[in-house]
Amino acid sequence: MTAPLKDFIWESRSEAMEDRRLRRPAIYLLLVIVVGVLGLNWPIMATGVKSVSPIWMGIFRVTGAVVVVSAIAAMSGNLRVPPRRDLPVIASLAVFRLAAVFFLVFTGLELVPASRSAVIVWTTSLWTVPIAAVFLGERVSRQRWLGLVFGITGVIVLSEPGSLAWDEPDTIVGHGLLILAAIINAGTAVHIRGHRWTITPLQALPWQLASATVLLLPIGLALEGWPTIEWTSQLAGVVAYQGALASGIARWASIVVFRNMATVSATLTMTGVPVVGVVSSILLLNESVTATLAVGVMFVIAGVSLNLFSERGRPPPPQHASQAPNTSAIIE
Repeated sequence: MTAPLKDFIWESRSEAMEDRRLRRPAIYLLLVIVVGVLGLNWPIMATGVKSVSPIWMGIFRVTGAVVVVSAIAAMSGNLRVPPRRDLPVIASLAVFRLAAVFFLVFTGLELVPASRSAVIVWTTSLWTVPIAAVFLGERVSRQRWLGLVFGITGVIVLSEPGSLAWDEPDTIVGHGLLILAAIINAGTAVHIRGHRWTITPLQALPWQLASATVLLLPIGLALEGWPTIEWTSQLAGVVAYQGALASGIARWASIVVFRNMATVSATLTMTGVPVVGVVSSILLLNESVTATLAVGVMFVIAGVSLNLFSERGRPPPPQHASQAPNTSAIIE
């Protein structure tokens, strides 16, 4: 790497990775990449599930991500066996946040347009409010309850209950699966918040992905057998995008961003993901722009923003010194 490029990326040229901090331009560039990759992923996922079943799309995604993330961790000196005390939360994330959430999201995308799905799933941070209040005993401010109300209102608007064909349950089931995915992801976020890590998120991520692969693969084989897929260059690109970019590079980049940027500022910027998801779905999948879609998006973003702003000035929970802030609320 040339000296000018090092100066652009790093504030310090220390050889120890843990002592290095990214310069602002490099942080912002990574943040733009993460928002773009994860937002664009919604119409790409919707395209993929037309050719591959939800469970096998999830298997392809976590398998590809294992390879990419493990390589990144190895090259950065972060590939290490997790200690026993971290195994329960790694298992929780593998089973619920990765395996269950991916299956629910991919199934929901078969029934609900990608633009709406992107916004509904993004309500994860709202559902952490009641879950953290019940299981961690956190005091919930009026601002956070107001944010939850705004977010739920947005989901109701997006669901368009007045126009749903209640005698055709597919749409109702699809919305329910996406909301359940957001709630499960919120539950894992609360689990992480109450756990004192001894390793960093980048050190834990390969093991989460590997565990999810070990869980999903036999289930997929038992339920559906080895899939018969008509591979095309487009489908191969979709699968590669899922593993290498969405769950591999984008997940690594989000961890780097959250380690070098204020949590609230980074997470507020990440609300651009559903916006990019909506816009790209409209452009790439010819989904229609409706008043309910626009109003629902505004309500959800307002609710998430209120919830995040309420975190300002709130002391973080005790954690390992090298641990990044909790990024588990991000569903890609």
